[in-house]
Amino acid sequence: MKTDPEQIDGVCSTDEHKIHRRLFLQGVMGAGASSVASWNGLFSIPDIAAQAKKQQKHCILLWLCGAPSQFETWDPKPDSIYRGPFRSIRTKIPGVNFSELMPNCATIADKMSIIRSMKTKPSEHFQAIDMLQRGAEPRAPFVRPTIGSILGQQLGQVDTKIPNFVLLDPCPEGNEYKEFKAGNWAGWLGAQYGPVRAGGEYRLDNVKRIAEMSAQDVEQREALRRFLTKKYENDRKSAAAASENAVFDRVKGLMSCADLFDLEKVKPKDRERYGPGTFGLHTLLARNLVENGAPFVMVSNGMPWDCHVFQHEIYQMLVPEVDRIIFNLITDLEERGLLDKTLVVMMGEFGRTPWLNPSRGRDHYPDAWSLAMAGCGIKKGAVVGATDSDGIDVIEKPFNEKNLFATIFTALGIDPYAEYEDPELATFHRVEDNAEPIREVLA
Repeated sequence: MKTDPEQIDGVCSTDEHKIHRRLFLQGVMGAGASSVASWNGLFSIPDIAAQAKKQQKHCILLWLCGAPSQFETWDPKPDSIYRGPFRSIRTKIPGVNFSELMPNCATIADKMSIIRSMKTKPSEHFQAIDMLQRGAEPRAPFVRPTIGSILGQQLGQVDTKIPNFVLLDPCPEGNEYKEFKAGNWAGWLGAQYGPVRAGGEYRLDNVKRIAEMSAQDVEQREALRRFLTKKYENDRKSAAAASENAVFDRVKGLMSCADLFDLEKVKPKDRERYGPGTFGLHTLLARNLVENGAPFVMVSNGMPWDCHVFQHEIYQMLVPEVDRIIFNLITDLEERGLLDKTLVVMMGEFGRTPWLNPSRGRDHYPDAWSLAMAGCGIKKGAVVGATDSDGIDVIEKPFNEKNLFATIFTALGIDPYAEYEDPELATFHRVEDNAEPIREVLA
């Protein structure tokens, strides 16, 4: 007769039993009624907090804004008249080649999945960025939340001091991207799900207590502010005030984790591997934040990939840099045991034309382009979709932004088709039209 709980069919293991009814009630009742809504007491119990952290999933989006060329990255066309000066090289996946500008990624191709048949509609940056960040075309007057806001809400931990959505973007410019960044990222989810943006010197400014004020003074002032603003929020049933109060709470949490945003505290050898460029250093910072519990981190840097002029010359600098960055990020996450629970997405808003323009650049091209994924929920070594011999059109398994978002949600264990429950909204789903995920890249 089986007496060991770990050996009885249908009974969860001893570790799983650390989270049981007694601990649940102990956490809620021990914290008082005020904590029932936020579960503060529950997550203060070490066993439950540790289990939640162990099960947490993460996502890092390397946003290659401006749109990288598929020909010089994931889908070279060595026999095409449009191939350019760069050769294609073998990868760890038999029969699959990358551009010679990506030798490091070629060695870990068996740890990634490549989608070579993205086919979307917008051909201008702002509209394409908006759609590839939100997963659907706009439907006025409603503003869909971006992928970072949704994943920050869905993957975020209760009582965490680290922001649920971090945008690492040191470049204030970027033409159309600058315009997009000035808009509403969180949409109807509310300001509390917007990004905390960091960059430049890699530190969060103004997070230290003023020397002339004691810790007690700060707490008393904060308690008074919290009381008055909460009363205002309740009396007027103000969603704007609720968002503002949530932002204040988040800023208070940031003060306790500001060191995680300081790259001077990261090992110099790591900085050398990822740097010296800002995109690499911010990717290192993303790795560091995820390692410390951040659910979603997006890394971007202006629009350097928008190469309408001298594309080949510029790509000789851009592509080897991102090749090194991707290699180090995926390798580091794997070595730290984080890759299986961290989804890494590497993409821009569309691709580039097969042909060169008179200025020897490739122009915007949404008709056939590529992206890469790795990590949580993603199959290793999968390559899906195909374009014709010149890369002009998709000839096998076209996918759009809805398929991509369904893939991201499914890989992270989130229901892609859940409806947003807000009486003031029309009917919206995380993924519209029941679009299928790209199952060929799902583990």
